[in-house]
Amino acid sequence: MSTQQLKLYHATGSPNARRVRIFLAEKGLQVPLVAVDLGKGEQHSEAYRAINPRRVVPALMLEDGSVIGEVPAIMRYFDEAYPEHPLLGSTPKEKAQIAMWERRAELEGFAPVMEGVRNRAAGLKGRAIAGPHDYEQIPALVERSVQRARDFLADLEQRLQQVPFVAGEQYSAADITALVAVDFAKALDVQVSDEQAAVKRWYAAVSGRPSAGA
Repeated sequence: MSTQQLKLYHATGSPNARRVRIFLAEKGLQVPLVAVDLGKGEQHSEAYRAINPRRVVPALMLEDGSVIGEVPAIMRYFDEAYPEHPLLGSTPKEKAQIAMWERRAELEGFAPVMEGVRNRAAGLKGRAIAGPHDYEQIPALVERSVQRARDFLADLEQRLQQVPFVAGEQYSAADITALVAVDFAKALDVQVSDEQAAVKRWYAAVSGRPSAGA
């Protein structure tokens, strides 16, 4: 099954879009990319809202014109449609463990950083939450987001003292989300400390993979 009939709507500066691009690179898949200029507000245009009413990237358009949104759903489509080099697990146990750790990386790492950035960035006034509705910023949430990001790194350190990768012995989608979360946290001036040796070891390994630059 060719991927050339697909279209992935993305933005270079979108951390969520980066998660999917890394996933595709790890699987060795090349999908036509359609850039959405977030700075110019193209995600709010009638043309893009017809593709993804939630006004966010990424969005995957299939051959029949149907659209899949949400990063985990897009990852699942590719892992099942192109099962070589699985990143979501091969056995029921692996699939469950990877899903668990990927969700934790998203909810405890990625999401808090997104919350902090969207409530602080001047260019996102009135758009504190991505999606179809407009919400005003709550600056007081930024401090909590910073603390949650720091807590995520501390918890990640404990986890990576036990295993080489986030979900266990093998690189997976959980590492992709955690990597993007760690890089995204720099926007809140939250970085891996020298004391977090396990995270530093892991970060060097996963950020050094060719896919990390996707």
